[in-house]
Amino acid sequence: MFIGEEIPMLGDWFILHFTENRGMAFGMEFGGDGGKLFLSIFRLLAVAGLSVGLWKLIKRNAHKGLIISLSLIIAGALGNILDSAFYGLLFGDSHYQVAQFLPEGGGYAPFLFGNVVDMLYFPVINGTFPDWFPFWGGEDFQFFRPVFNISDAAISIGVFIIIIRQKKYFGKSKKTVEAAPEDDDASEAAVEAPVSEASTQTPDAVTDTSTEQPAPPAETSTDTTETTTAPDQSKND
Repeated sequence: MFIGEEIPMLGDWFILHFTENRGMAFGMEFGGDGGKLFLSIFRLLAVAGLSVGLWKLIKRNAHKGLIISLSLIIAGALGNILDSAFYGLLFGDSHYQVAQFLPEGGGYAPFLFGNVVDMLYFPVINGTFPDWFPFWGGEDFQFFRPVFNISDAAISIGVFIIIIRQKKYFGKSKKTVEAAPEDDDASEAAVEAPVSEASTQTPDAVTDTSTEQPAPPAETSTDTTETTTAPDQSKND
């Protein structure tokens, strides 16, 4: 296929439309050659960072839905990276002609400067804005206008799932939140219990030691009386 060629799949609702874009998803461009290089390097770094994050989530036994969503994002970004990195090296120009694979003079773009191929086109709704509509009054509109590829769809689906299920993936459950105050009360009670027991036992221990002390002076007084009376009996005899 050459650029702009179309093959209807489901009437006018789903069309294979061959096009190429130099930028981001859904045909959006970013800053010429410098922006193209920046975007390619950013994609490489993003895929590397997301891959490390995915590996950590798998080790932590994270929610399977989060792992699947992040895998879709990584796979989609990797697909667009492969297009921009190698498509320009392997294929010739496809404007007004079918692109040639491995042309003699080389591809149409160097490494990381290739275009990303888009082909999925869903012009489901076609109509005209009313005249009173701001900015676009009287103009034609179409939904869904952007042409995209499977990688774009994978990224969009992964991001959409994470957004609508972020509380389940990242938020604490009600059981965890409700259990936290109970655990705090139990720990405080465990700390206060030994202190209260020690405070109640200390006065008793003091009183017991004070009442149980012996009084030995009585025995010594009897012994002294016996020793003093003995010489008096000897004198009488």
